[in-house]
Amino acid sequence: MSAAVISEGRAVLGIELGSTRIKACLIGDNPNEVIAVGSYEWQNQLVDGVWTYDLAEVWAGLQGAYAALVADAHSRHGVAPTSIAAVGVSAMMHGYLAFDDADELLVPFRTWRNTSTGQAAAELTELFGVNIPLRWSIAHLHQAVLSGEAHVERVRHITTLAGYVHERLTGERVLGIGDASGVFPIDAAGADYDAAMLAQYDALVADTALAPALRELLPAILPAGASAGALTAEGAALLDLSGALQPGAVFCPPEGDAGTGMVATNAVAPGTGNVSAGTSIFAMVVLERPLERVHAELDVVATPAGHPVAMVHCNNGTSELAAWVSVFRRFAELAGAPIDADEAYRLLLAEALDGAADAGGVLAYNQIAGEPIAHLSEGRPIVVRTPESDLTLANTMRAQVYGVFATLSLGMRALHDEGVAIDRMQAHGGLFRTAGVAQRFLAAALDAPVGVAESAAEGGAWGIAVLAAFTAAGGGDLSSYLEREVFGGTDMNVVTPHPADVAGFTTYLNSYESGLEIQRQAIDALPLTALQGASS
Repeated sequence: MSAAVISEGRAVLGIELGSTRIKACLIGDNPNEVIAVGSYEWQNQLVDGVWTYDLAEVWAGLQGAYAALVADAHSRHGVAPTSIAAVGVSAMMHGYLAFDDADELLVPFRTWRNTSTGQAAAELTELFGVNIPLRWSIAHLHQAVLSGEAHVERVRHITTLAGYVHERLTGERVLGIGDASGVFPIDAAGADYDAAMLAQYDALVADTALAPALRELLPAILPAGASAGALTAEGAALLDLSGALQPGAVFCPPEGDAGTGMVATNAVAPGTGNVSAGTSIFAMVVLERPLERVHAELDVVATPAGHPVAMVHCNNGTSELAAWVSVFRRFAELAGAPIDADEAYRLLLAEALDGAADAGGVLAYNQIAGEPIAHLSEGRPIVVRTPESDLTLANTMRAQVYGVFATLSLGMRALHDEGVAIDRMQAHGGLFRTAGVAQRFLAAALDAPVGVAESAAEGGAWGIAVLAAFTAAGGGDLSSYLEREVFGGTDMNVVTPHPADVAGFTTYLNSYESGLEIQRQAIDALPLTALQGASS
């Protein structure tokens, strides 16, 4: 059956450019049927104080992931795709990609991880009366204006990473509304950029070097289900170096990883919510009513269908945990018992279950980059304890997993203050491949039930493939489509909070919050230039 789907060109391709992997996912007639996958590992780089990715590696990674998917399809089904019914592109949200009138990149890609936009974000938050986070595209653009950067007068359009890739593959300069909501605030109808705020911004920068009106710089917005162009011959050649892939596949609107996470967890209807755990970690709660106040911890973004969402975004997720797992894998290798990453996670997370409910007084700070919710301008990963703490492997690993969720838990307080009830959160990301551990600790951190579906580990690449299938099916109501075609009958494992875990995590979080001052002192005591010089 899958061979026929591939050979007849009925398969649907989803591509997501995540923080550590570019992943390609091919699905069949049944959206739950993943028939081939491919991936390419990459990492952001800190270059001259800016977190960035080289755009040349974007294409090397896309080509590598697609080639791996083709090889996987041939290995599994004896046939490789030459035509595809529909395609979707997703990527890390926010950040700053600015181009001139010749479509040349003006400055290196500034990712969501950068926290150098504080002055701009504060000024825009006051101007608009809504929270403008440091990582939003408009904050990056306005900071460049405020700083008098030379490239500003040459800016003719800005976009996100997903929008950039989509345009190169289709020729269409558009964004899905979820991704666009991290570029500039969206109007109350969830259909376009807020016109009044666009006018406010144009008035604010009237006497600066920024020449065009802001609306002229921004991509057009499309809702989920709309057709956003088709794969061009140039795009097909760019994606598939073998030349076998034919043009013509319809594209759904490009989306951000937050939107595809909502789709992958069936959390797009008002009253639903999800947590995505990766290099960053964020919670999304689809609002049933507007927020009463502006909260620095909460972004108001949108689902791919345009419903307002309260987002708690933390710049730092699982990267520090992954580094510790690598350390233990190296020890196992030295001991003559090498193990792969999945087995290492399984063993170490299982060990965490034997740790004390409060991690025995061990605290793990996972900040590799700056963390606005914790008021940290930079990151200094630290494990700290007092002499009376109980340093064991189990406590250390529990502290590391708690550390992944700690800042998220601090940010979620704003939702509680707004009286937003959380009946259940859906979780996805590779951390949840090891059943029952991270899910249980997240339930304790949120003090709410947490569900994980079988598809959780596939994440955003599968989510954007589902959005592409939705477009190919003619669109309609996204929530109904997901219920009817995707999640009906799907097995869902739900874990309710253990009272002892909740009490233990609360103790841990109180100490963690008090200890954040250690991080601030470390930023001053250990400047990045000194650290880079010592490691060179």
